[in-house]
Amino acid sequence: MQLKPTTISSLPVLSLTLSLSLILSGCSGQSSNNTSTVMALKNDQIVKEDTSNTLSSATPLQGKPVVYQVFTRLYGNTNTTNKPWGTIDENGVGKFSDFTDTALQDIKSLGTTHLWYTGIPHHALINDYTNIGISNDDPDVVKGRAGSPYAVKDYYNVNPDLADNPQQRLAEFEALIARTHQNGMQVIIDIVPNHVARNYVSLEQQSELPSNRQFGQQDNTQVEYAKNNNFYYVVGESFSVPDASNNYQPLGGEQHPLSDGKFTEIPAKWTGNGSRLAKPDANDWYETVKVNYGVKPDGSHDFPTLPANYAEKSSAEHYAFWQSTDATDIPDSWIKFKDITEFWLAKGVDGFRYDMAEMVPVEFWSYLNSNIKHHNTNAFLLAEVYNPSLYRDYIHLGKMDYLYDKVDLYDTLKDIIHGEESTAQIAVDQAKVMDIEEHMLHFLENHDEQRINTQDFAGSPEAALPAMVISTTISRSPTLLYFGQDVGEQGAENAGFGQPTRTSIFDYVGVPAHQRWMNNGKFDGGQSSEQEKSLRHYYQTLMNLSHTAPALSGQYFELDTSNRTADNTIDKATATTDINSDLNNYNDKTFAFSRYNEKQFLIVISNFSQSDTTSFTLTLPSELVNTANLTQGQHDVSNLLQPQQQQSHQLNVAQGLGEIKVTLKPLESQILAIDL
Repeated sequence: MQLKPTTISSLPVLSLTLSLSLILSGCSGQSSNNTSTVMALKNDQIVKEDTSNTLSSATPLQGKPVVYQVFTRLYGNTNTTNKPWGTIDENGVGKFSDFTDTALQDIKSLGTTHLWYTGIPHHALINDYTNIGISNDDPDVVKGRAGSPYAVKDYYNVNPDLADNPQQRLAEFEALIARTHQNGMQVIIDIVPNHVARNYVSLEQQSELPSNRQFGQQDNTQVEYAKNNNFYYVVGESFSVPDASNNYQPLGGEQHPLSDGKFTEIPAKWTGNGSRLAKPDANDWYETVKVNYGVKPDGSHDFPTLPANYAEKSSAEHYAFWQSTDATDIPDSWIKFKDITEFWLAKGVDGFRYDMAEMVPVEFWSYLNSNIKHHNTNAFLLAEVYNPSLYRDYIHLGKMDYLYDKVDLYDTLKDIIHGEESTAQIAVDQAKVMDIEEHMLHFLENHDEQRINTQDFAGSPEAALPAMVISTTISRSPTLLYFGQDVGEQGAENAGFGQPTRTSIFDYVGVPAHQRWMNNGKFDGGQSSEQEKSLRHYYQTLMNLSHTAPALSGQYFELDTSNRTADNTIDKATATTDINSDLNNYNDKTFAFSRYNEKQFLIVISNFSQSDTTSFTLTLPSELVNTANLTQGQHDVSNLLQPQQQQSHQLNVAQGLGEIKVTLKPLESQILAIDL
């Protein structure tokens, strides 16, 4: 079904005159007049950027975490050429220096507490940096021209494309870490433990690095497996480049001295997704090699097993367990990644997002994460795990802080938007994870998923706003925003290796809606449409509730089940409102729940219909009324999504039950609040 774009004019939005400083002042207490200095690198000079009076607030936001993911290579790029397979000179690239204080405060205005810089570690790419000692990469084993950020080539340095002066690239990123902290946000980068680039080479630096940092350098390549080998080997066979599919040609067919259908690797290594073939398939992760964590080819383990009761033990107790373990029992790859994370923690990085964490044994995560928490108890640890049966092991045994809630909540919300699922499934999904709900990070976009504003997802950015409201408010867990989501980015470009519906992570490309908001570094929406600006303000209003609505850190109570069945409604003979006519208008496009604590009581209601207004009386069962300590009588209610609108709702509590009349326009959500 083709979804008709819906204008945002009918939806509750923040006034377009609402200033950035107003949003921040409500959360930060007071602004600082202190003068600070930020280092930026231009050519071979270290330039001091005076940030006097430019920072609205360096105070971190409190409450539910909000993670803002930027694809670092794309974020600051102002070039609009977007030539398929375009070079860095043709299509442009973003730089560390594009993250000015203005840019960072703009990101923070969305309620951001943690800034996830994607694509930081030096990965394989097609650009010539041989003048600074970096070897060229082979297009036959690089996806795209700019390369995949998940084919890391050197964990002890950063992508040279991102630096104004590539020779000083690490110092430039250190300056960005400091700048991010000075703007009141924490820094997350990717760690990809399951695989590395086929041409992994960690270069020497002026600072001292671990001597044992080169993956595979001391491997016994005459055997398929050994505990302390970093890779698995296809003994006796050389690697062969996969046969192309769908007429694919590296660099779009452009001539390149290394693009000859060959790549020397003797013997061949297992491919990142686990393929044991010397010649993997074109759909395999052929640009990467699988890292060995002491898992034998038959699946059995060659490392100590955690006692079962360690699911109940603290990170400190896990750390003590591994400290007491004989060092010779620890596979070499474990030690290498421990050293890598310690290197970045020392640089000021505050946390890590782990790619494909479930492809690495949970004992390794206990070893790694307990060591990280030993160094920084507040480190933010987020993992990509898609198997619900593994969630609790990776949280309790692996000591992850957060996992993606993709397989249930994200997929359900997308199906509801497509008209393929009832909103009743939301309550079912949430019930599955109630014991771990605060660990399940919610999102509607990230670099792997389709953009909302595509026919394959929602058809318009507004059509996903009910899902975004629910995703943000249903639990105590963090919420993730992907850059451009807040202005309705379409990801419609044919970038080269990357194809439309997802903003390419493999190519040099511009991001049009984001570029319009960025307005050549002003970050004021000066080139944005009114629809894009209204959408942006809606996101600002919603995301900042993570810090200003205390009930979102409290308890959850689902109202869906009781409002679908007449048996659980208020007695019609004694009800103070006539619910006979509008009860059935609560339907498969509607969803409601409550969040509450000792300070605040919230009712969150969303209408997913793109065409129908719905009116009904929402009932609150006695269990909720009693647990939330709602007193008898009339309660004035305000809608937090329309803070400038006069109060127009009343909640009536009588005979231990509650009721409130609700009218929702198409795609409207309301977050109704009572201060307790």
